[in-house]
Amino acid sequence: MMLQPPIPVLRVFDTAIAKAFYLEWLGFKLDWEHQFEPGSPKYLQVSRGAVVLHLTEHYGDCSPGAKVFIHTDDVEALHQELSARPNPNMHPGIETAPWNARVMEIIDPFGNRLCFNQSLGSRA
Repeated sequence: MMLQPPIPVLRVFDTAIAKAFYLEWLGFKLDWEHQFEPGSPKYLQVSRGAVVLHLTEHYGDCSPGAKVFIHTDDVEALHQELSARPNPNMHPGIETAPWNARVMEIIDPFGNRLCFNQSLGSRA
């Protein structure tokens, strides 16, 4: 038996706003989108590299305000990339975390927090 990496499900209230944030600003791609019928909530999958997220308008799927850790090998490069695509509502910084990592935390328009984490190695 082998377990696969989990896929976080994040609550969003408007998929058009979510697409602008996740696709246009963060650089994810839309893998698929589902809607039972016109006017019903949408559910979509976005990905970037090995990172896969599910975004849902369905109120019963989850609550807004989740936090997702996303490991990266170069948080500075990601920061520079995002800075090149200015977003008037986003000006993330990079901090050194107590767990010996460089971290850039971004809050999406729905209150979900994405914590991009670059380990600095083990402490002696």
